[in-house]
Amino acid sequence: MSSTSSSPVDTVERAFRAALHDSADTALDTGASLLAADPATDAELTRRGVEFVAALWRRGWQPADAVRIVRRELDAVHLALVTALIRAQARDDRARGRRWADQLAELPAEPPASTDRFSHVTAVLELYRLLLRLPALEPLQEREPHRQSRPGSHSRMLTRIRALLAKAEATGFPQEAEALTAKAQELMARHSVDEALLDARAPDPDAPGACRIGVEPPYEQAKAVLLDAVADANHCRAVWNEPFAFSTVVGFEADLETVELLYTSLLVQAQSAMAKAEAGQRAGGRRRTKTFRQSFLAAYAHRIGARLGEIAAAAETAVNDDLLPVLATRAVAVGAATDRMFPQTVSTRLRGVTDEAGWTEGAEAADRARMRARPRLP
Repeated sequence: MSSTSSSPVDTVERAFRAALHDSADTALDTGASLLAADPATDAELTRRGVEFVAALWRRGWQPADAVRIVRRELDAVHLALVTALIRAQARDDRARGRRWADQLAELPAEPPASTDRFSHVTAVLELYRLLLRLPALEPLQEREPHRQSRPGSHSRMLTRIRALLAKAEATGFPQEAEALTAKAQELMARHSVDEALLDARAPDPDAPGACRIGVEPPYEQAKAVLLDAVADANHCRAVWNEPFAFSTVVGFEADLETVELLYTSLLVQAQSAMAKAEAGQRAGGRRRTKTFRQSFLAAYAHRIGARLGEIAAAAETAVNDDLLPVLATRAVAVGAATDRMFPQTVSTRLRGVTDEAGWTEGAEAADRARMRARPRLP
């Protein structure tokens, strides 16, 4: 008499057929039971997970996107699992550019597993269910600078900008934060102009690239408006993807970096100002409310957008006539790249802006953080 036993590959296939394409909990339990009963399936289970991650990259996703969606949709154990899979896949992956490398370096730490085997394989199947159902995203091509005209100048400028914004975030004095943020924006503008001139003189100018910036709940609409204003003021375009909690920013590489820096800093400053405003409201006998915070951030984003618009308008009169065609050409290139990536977009109206006190406090906070027009550029 003879008998046959399933190989680990066969067992994983049976578990996947039972669990991954059926949303019922009973189907998940069936697949988890098969895997829990056979520890020899672990290597194949991990291998398939690495394949799922690689397939996700082919559908336009990036490491930060995967981490963001898993953190929002599932739990800490799933976040640790996907982080481990991303790192495993990266070991055999091709080089994908600086921004991708930065995302890998910023992956969260993986806490040690502390669940029983059945719970562990259940979490694995839950993660794989999510990865398989994620749709394709617009592919992003990172543009590496084609010329090295001034070695080290780019990184030194970004270091100065980061330092100014860090001080603006840390200070408790609104006037000091305003001055520091204004100086940072001035450096950003000068750096953008320098890059435009260098590109114009180079034989093969860089094309616009794109990056994704997380715009996560709560109050994501107001945050998306703020990011849009920052992008527009820095020669970029932003398109918000509400379901997946990010905006895609299209622009030239140096401008993309400054958009990330300024948006992050202004968001930190807004959160700090909102906390102080709420403390004042509570001191006056009013309880903290969601509508207050939503209205505060909406007003902050609206007013910051207006201030940045003033700076952008001043910049157009601050450059010499020789540079205006260069900037116009870059603006057309950014617009064309955005239209190619997103041929269909819709406008969204802010919802939930009903608290007058929140709106007033937010507008005043934006006024305190406003950035003055920079001096005329040489």
